Amino acid sequence: MIHITNAVYTDIIEYAQSKLPIESCGYLAGKDNIITRSYHLTNVDNSPEHFSFDPAEQFQTVKQARSEGLQIIANFHSHPETPARPSEEDIRLAFDSNILYVIISFATKIPVVKAFAIHQGKVTEIEIRVE
Repeated sequence: MIHITNAVYTDIIEYAQSKLPIESCGYLAGKDNIITRSYHLTNVDNSPEHFSFDPAEQFQTVKQARSEGLQIIANFHSHPETPARPSEEDIRLAFDSNILYVIISFATKIPVVKAFAIHQGKVTEIEIRVE
């Protein structure tokens, strides 16, 4: 199970909505399995079907999180028109099994947010508790 503050949960949904129809992306950070901070990153692909972080922005964000005493717990991205589950590309590109992958889906009227652990192609849904 992963815990996320209501403020961060609301923030990532609103950020993702603001980028539609393009996929949004970013990092989620915190301590002790509690996400307390979101970092919005640029989707350099500028695509509704996939995303890529800007490497310089990604490095700077990781550095900033560490300077704030936080650890990167997850990355997040949105699926503007598909369900909140990892695509084949998401699974193939999930290189870091030490973080979670959070997906925000707008395929339904109400956004759906789910978290996943991905290790060597195996996907496991992780419960999200909003606090």
